[in-house]
Amino acid sequence: MKIIGIDPGTARVGWALIDVMGSTIRPLSYGCITTPAGQTPETRLLTIHREITKILTKDKPSSLAIEDLFFASNAKTVIPVGQARGVILLAAAEQNIPVASYSPRAVKSTIAGDGRADKTQVLSMVMRILHLDTPPKPDDTADAIAIALTHAYSYKLKGKIT
Repeated sequence: MKIIGIDPGTARVGWALIDVMGSTIRPLSYGCITTPAGQTPETRLLTIHREITKILTKDKPSSLAIEDLFFASNAKTVIPVGQARGVILLAAAEQNIPVASYSPRAVKSTIAGDGRADKTQVLSMVMRILHLDTPPKPDDTADAIAIALTHAYSYKLKGKIT
């Protein structure tokens, strides 16, 4: 089963494709889509949609896992991130790929064993789980891997991966 994990944003969208076969999970590819700050919001969203669509079309994942919207003190940033999340969900729907959403706390709890884990703890566990020698960069990419892993573990617990 191929799972793509996505950490949505407007400036950067982290993505990671993993393969799950029984108890073996291995990374297939990962990266980050970036959009220049000077672009109009609609141009940034178009770029995100096109790039995600290319990845989904090429790699044909079985499912897409994406992080839920979260904002603590700056409600202003939640709207653009929600828009980016929307075009990603649209791309998944266009490819008939089922989507699962996970809160940041659920991802941290699943990967690091603590819903309040910091980025360093999550990154360390991502590297350990996938036997990576170097940390994935930028943080958005590592977050996308953690989201994909969360989905893999969720499916395993539900008995959907054999």
